[in-house]
Amino acid sequence: MTDVLHSVREGRLLRLTLNRPNKRNALDAALCRALVSALEQAAADHAVGAILLTAHGTAFCAGMDLGEIAQADNAEEINTVHEQLFTVGARLGKPLVAGVHGAALGGGTGLVANCHIVVAGPEASFGLTEIRLGLWPFLVYRAVAAGLGERRTLELSLTGRVFGPGEARDIGLAHEVADDAVGRAGEIARELAGFSPTAVQKGMDFVERVRGMDWREAGVIAREVRNQVFAGEDFQEGIRAFREKRRPRWPSVGGGDA
Repeated sequence: MTDVLHSVREGRLLRLTLNRPNKRNALDAALCRALVSALEQAAADHAVGAILLTAHGTAFCAGMDLGEIAQADNAEEINTVHEQLFTVGARLGKPLVAGVHGAALGGGTGLVANCHIVVAGPEASFGLTEIRLGLWPFLVYRAVAAGLGERRTLELSLTGRVFGPGEARDIGLAHEVADDAVGRAGEIARELAGFSPTAVQKGMDFVERVRGMDWREAGVIAREVRNQVFAGEDFQEGIRAFREKRRPRWPSVGGGDA
């Protein structure tokens, strides 16, 4: 746990909470470093099955810290840590679920796009607002485009417009809208944390590996990875548990069957 990021374990669920409420959880270098570190540690921890991302205060994340970014002497450090953060969704290998309340603008929208499942509250707002500052969402663009498509992401980047949870759901940035976004996101994350770590990791790695690949090449990889899962202990345990009508006890929770 750090001052800017709170971390709490709840069984196989890791809850990470952005904690710069007086700055509307703007992404300064310290918060970015803490978040990247926490996510990378979670990725390597067999005891963590899923991660829930929330925030303290009235905003989820107002984007980059403008006061810090204006200091030219640390621009490269900020670029590096932002690159690490805004590609984490493709590298994590474990489900990252967000419960979004209030504003998630600029880099906040990029952070949301890196999450694999997103629940938005009725007061949530989103937008790639960098153009209003004479900037472009360079580092978050790839993650947003992967989820929304190039044309939609380009439109949002050019207009800088802010939109609500209903449109976020309609275009695929959010998956659900719920009155209690954090509570609903927690339910989803806890359910995902109970699934086979091997199946989840192999599946998520497969999705990233075949992104943009010819479907025939992707099919070869799909058969290869599926055979690996078929031969693994988790799949055998899943079959036994199904037949015995009980909850599975995944061998890979202890680090095996990876």
